[in-house]
Amino acid sequence: MTEEQPPPQEISFTSGGEVCRGWHFLPQSDAMTKYKRAPCVVLGHGFGGTRDAGLVPYARRFAAEGFHVVIFDYRHFGVSDGEPRQLISIEKQLQDWAAAAAFARDMQGVDPSRVAIWGSSFSGGHVIETAFLDRRVAAVIAQCPALDGVSLLKAYLRYAGIISGIRLLCAGIRDRVRGLLRWKPITLPVIGQPGSLAFLSSPDSEPGYWAIAPAGWRNEILARIALEFPFYRPIRHIYELTCPQLQQHCLRDVIAPPPRLDLSRQPRGRKTIVVKTYDCGHFDLYQGEWFEKSLADQIAFLKTVFS
Repeated sequence: MTEEQPPPQEISFTSGGEVCRGWHFLPQSDAMTKYKRAPCVVLGHGFGGTRDAGLVPYARRFAAEGFHVVIFDYRHFGVSDGEPRQLISIEKQLQDWAAAAAFARDMQGVDPSRVAIWGSSFSGGHVIETAFLDRRVAAVIAQCPALDGVSLLKAYLRYAGIISGIRLLCAGIRDRVRGLLRWKPITLPVIGQPGSLAFLSSPDSEPGYWAIAPAGWRNEILARIALEFPFYRPIRHIYELTCPQLQQHCLRDVIAPPPRLDLSRQPRGRKTIVVKTYDCGHFDLYQGEWFEKSLADQIAFLKTVFS
């Protein structure tokens, strides 16, 4: 954390008739703020996370480079509105991303033509979908992205086993039925030890997530998302984006294994995809050596896009 930087400003915007809340980090670099309007990077968390779970170090470094930065909580999480709490809805989270990008474009001092979106893990897929639907997005950073629900399911079954997969599915069905009946929902842990029933139970899930989780973070989500994520496939739209995108993949990722991208499928004359790989696991990019390496690549990418 950069000591000289002021605390972020509280912000809010409306999505789906409810309020999302977040932080706005002001640009700090004279090199960028000498212009009337500066670029902006919008950050959103992955599976079950909140704005204060590991994203602030990225925000402060981007702000130090002269970018406006917005971090937000999805509806149903953190300081944002939405009932029931701890509900992951892919449709709603994509609406929240669209609303956050629109909000950033309208912020004072932001160049609306230079708004990038940054996602990690589950939100690494969201930013692909968002840029596919919103061609005003200037650039995309997808860090250890969850791009293919089928691959995610296969990876889960490899480290958790078929019995856990069946139990997860059954819990999802029961929770969906209870939701339709407006009964008390069924929740499951986001992370758990190997062998436990949780959405993430690989050997690195608990130590990796707890290392970035803030005090008071709720290790639970509604089980019904188990019925959605296997069918979520942002990878279908990677080659259709018109804006530059940085794909950052962890070679030892057992949660969201790196996809095999065919860069020859990019539209002729628009080589927009930059791929960087790191010899580490899913949670390693949030701290230490791998954080510095991946962040350096992100900053270099953004400076190229926004130059």
